[in-house]
Amino acid sequence: MALVNPTALFYGTSIRTRPTNLLNPTQKLRPVSSSSLPSFSSVSAILTEKHQSNPSENNNLQTHLETPFNFDSYMLEKVNMVNEALDASVPLKDPIKIHESMRYSLLAGGKRIRPMMCIAACEIVGGNILNAMPAACAVEMIHTMSLVHDDLPCMDNDDFRRGKPISHKVYGEEMAVLTGDALLSLSFEHIATATKGVSKDRIVRAIGELARSVGSEGLVAGQVVDILSEGADVGLDHLEYIHIHKTAMLLESSVVIGAIMGGGSDQQIEKLRKFARSIGLLFQVVDDILDVTKSTEELGKTAGKDLLTDKTTYPKLLGIEKSREFAEKLNKEAQEQLSGFDRRKAAPLIALANYNAYRQN
Repeated sequence: MALVNPTALFYGTSIRTRPTNLLNPTQKLRPVSSSSLPSFSSVSAILTEKHQSNPSENNNLQTHLETPFNFDSYMLEKVNMVNEALDASVPLKDPIKIHESMRYSLLAGGKRIRPMMCIAACEIVGGNILNAMPAACAVEMIHTMSLVHDDLPCMDNDDFRRGKPISHKVYGEEMAVLTGDALLSLSFEHIATATKGVSKDRIVRAIGELARSVGSEGLVAGQVVDILSEGADVGLDHLEYIHIHKTAMLLESSVVIGAIMGGGSDQQIEKLRKFARSIGLLFQVVDDILDVTKSTEELGKTAGKDLLTDKTTYPKLLGIEKSREFAEKLNKEAQEQLSGFDRRKAAPLIALANYNAYRQN
């Protein structure tokens, strides 16, 4: 679970300060600028220490990671499209309190990796990204719901998320619970009512896929097993079960429903499912590595909390270097699933895979 710096004050605002920019229902989000995004395409700048210390290996890896398009520009364009669509998806209306709280958490920022995966999967099968945009918004709603609920006192009991006071610190615990509930239900409603140009059969299939990924055999299953495993000695298989369900399945679903909305064949969808499953597990392995190798300031969230809580992680079971090797293996396996697709259309997913492998926060 991502954890954020629990400082009493942040950017000069009290934890009870409300987001005044969200109180006006006519006010739009400001477009994201290139300076506010991480340099997604400059993967060579975020290589592991092992590769940085080996110039020849570093040069080979940079060649391997090059993409045939400007990924920074791609991400900037798509993030702004997603943010605009998210802004429109939750207008301020009665009851004002709940919709204000929903907007506060949903529009708080973030890399929008899951919506990007959804859009890129739609593109790789030849679809129009506008067909997948409601689904992209839906996966971000569900991701936000999981963060709001994870941060509650009965779960991870955190204070900050994405550099802002978390929902229950601003609106109270009761409203935070209801905010997560409302975002979850809205995600399915939004796919069903806002998707255009896609057959009803595909829309129903996408809704079923998303529901499975977040329910008692998906995200919830991973969370339950994680809670029940606290303080216990667990092996790699057990840890992998937790992370596949808790983290990987929503990333997997993001890719799969993007391919469904884009008109992908069953064969294409299943190849993309395997790609996303590896990327989802990769995301968690890298998270575990960063938790013990980076500072709170570098991460923008609390570092070292896994160690303090004696949580089972990949570095704890494998060590840092073996964990990095495992991350490399997962990235390679994921990208092998894209070999049958048009290389140009696959470029965003390849770059997203590399970004997840070599990110620094």
